[in-house]
Amino acid sequence: METGFLQINGIEALPQFITSLSIGLLIGLERERNPSAKAGLRTFALVAVFGTLAALLSTKLGSPFLLIAGMLAVAGMIISAYTHNTESQDDPGTTTVIALLISYSLGAMIWYGLAKLAVMLAIGITALLYFKPELRGFSQKLTRRDLVAVLQFSVLTFIVLPILPDQDYGPYQAFNPHQAWLMVVLISGISLAGYAALHVAGTRYGALFLGIFGGLASSTATTMIYAKHSKTNQTMLNLAASVIVIASLVVVLRLMVVSAVVAHGVLPSLLPILSAGLLSGLAIALYNWRKMSHETELYVPETRNPAELHTAIGFGVLYVAVLLGSAWMKDVAGSHGLYVVAFVSGLTDVDAITLSSLRLFNLGQLSEQQTVTSIAIAFVSNLAFKFGMVLFLGGKSLAKQVAIGFTAMACGVLAALFAL
Repeated sequence: METGFLQINGIEALPQFITSLSIGLLIGLERERNPSAKAGLRTFALVAVFGTLAALLSTKLGSPFLLIAGMLAVAGMIISAYTHNTESQDDPGTTTVIALLISYSLGAMIWYGLAKLAVMLAIGITALLYFKPELRGFSQKLTRRDLVAVLQFSVLTFIVLPILPDQDYGPYQAFNPHQAWLMVVLISGISLAGYAALHVAGTRYGALFLGIFGGLASSTATTMIYAKHSKTNQTMLNLAASVIVIASLVVVLRLMVVSAVVAHGVLPSLLPILSAGLLSGLAIALYNWRKMSHETELYVPETRNPAELHTAIGFGVLYVAVLLGSAWMKDVAGSHGLYVVAFVSGLTDVDAITLSSLRLFNLGQLSEQQTVTSIAIAFVSNLAFKFGMVLFLGGKSLAKQVAIGFTAMACGVLAALFAL
């Protein structure tokens, strides 16, 4: 029987635990790179979660004793780990100790009516303990530049974002500093996930994963790299065409995810259009992939870390410029002016015009049809720009293969758009 002062399932506390886990992973990521450290990525993450658990339970009990006792236990554990057998480099068991402490705390949470949250955390922590080799390998593959970029991204996300004013400014009341930077964090986070997966997985899983992760990190950079390699190595034509088309298909999935997060009200009209392009291009991508020789040498595209400070700020400036430009052109020239901005800005970056259109839709300055049309135009424009890049850098042979996939995607999007 649950007590009256407790919530039904405690699910509202999940963000606090996700934050504490992220902080623990961030600190542990740096410590994991130090071979002499007695506590690494997993231990720091588990200790952070344990601290949140102890604080939560202390609050529920109305006494700070449990929080203090947990701190003393962690301190005693790490001191003992460093003082016991200092000449040995073996793991002194700190991860096991803290895992036991967390297990104890999770059991206490279940007793106090937080069963659902405890189960969710238990699953996550079990996965964390199980994937030790993968986590260690990931941390060791990070360069100093990558680590600095992640730290910059963390500062701009968890320090700068909360203090930015959440208020509308400028012409048409379209510019909101907090909302603008939130869009930067969203796009950088998605791109960073693809960048990390690309460099961790490498060529291990073949062209399909190279195209997926390359598209998440940067479809334009992936297109450029494989177009260049195919021109110097004719045996890479099928591989390059497959990876380039798959990377552009991932852009469609990115647009779906971003739209669902930023303005889910536009999805009923947008999803059929994007799905038509996705399915059309997917059929061509699968055909190209089956033709590809699996003995062809694979290359990992060298993409820029999207979490770097100047990259994030550059996207933020572009987003604000496109946002204000779209609002102004819509006011001055109506829908046609908006579509011109969508075409021009979509040539180099489809994310900025997509987020700008969704923002104006939320403000009531764009209709659902105008929003969907501008996103579709930007996507087709982006395909045209990348095709020109393929033709210029990769030559006619590669362009012929890529043209089939790009044309299928563009025709699918435009046909669904006109059908509406």
